[in-house]
Amino acid sequence: MAEKLLDKKTLTKSYHKWMMYNLVAMSFEFLEAMGFALSMEPIADKLYKDEPEKKKEMMERHTAFYNTEPQVGALINGISAGLEEQKALGNTGITGELINSLKIGLMGPLAGIGDSMVPGMLIPILLSIGMGLSANGSVLGVLFYIVAYNCIMYFGSRYLFFKGYELGAESVDVFTGEKAQQITKAITVLGMTVIGGVAASYVKLEIPAKFALTGTEIDVQAILDVIFPKLAPLLVIFFSWYLMAKKNVSPVKLIMIYFIVAFAGVGIAYLL
Repeated sequence: MAEKLLDKKTLTKSYHKWMMYNLVAMSFEFLEAMGFALSMEPIADKLYKDEPEKKKEMMERHTAFYNTEPQVGALINGISAGLEEQKALGNTGITGELINSLKIGLMGPLAGIGDSMVPGMLIPILLSIGMGLSANGSVLGVLFYIVAYNCIMYFGSRYLFFKGYELGAESVDVFTGEKAQQITKAITVLGMTVIGGVAASYVKLEIPAKFALTGTEIDVQAILDVIFPKLAPLLVIFFSWYLMAKKNVSPVKLIMIYFIVAFAGVGIAYLL
């Protein structure tokens, strides 16, 4: 059995620092570097308790520019912890340059996987379930989303952190090769499918226009439902995408615009 210097308590403390403070002291120069260095502090304290110069060297090493998706990116923290432990044990094949190179090599692929998986797939799925539970005004959907999201994020990223610690440098082949690209594409396709389903189910817009023609009442919405069901919601979705992607309108501003339009529309319909 390989010699170990880090215990579960130290590793858990390192993970908690990353989970709680991964976006602390953000800047364009360093992005998540300070949060990463903070998560490595318990590791450095344990490995170099009586060697302040080596501890300083390790902490400086982890203040280099770093940026990835934080939850899935916890894997890199675990890998770095394992490699730092091997370096402290005297493994001459593990150098500071190697550790930084692995971080740089992994942060891109894992960002792609994480950004596709969390906001692209997981959040839409949980929101669709939550909206269904709250369709009649129940608070259950809100509570479900808060509890489910946080539990999945905590235990999922914690698992990745400790798995990274166990795998060490072996994880590079798994997360930077062709398999990682296939996983990213699969998650992206699934996420887009989920978002499409959520949009079709919960974006509602009807055209109430009706008029008489040769003694027959023409219902515009009924005709559209026969020719192209859900056409109006689809146009709203494309228009929203256009405003956010091409005109840099923030989601908050877009929500406010739709709120005002909906409020005004209901008011006009009530007066008429």
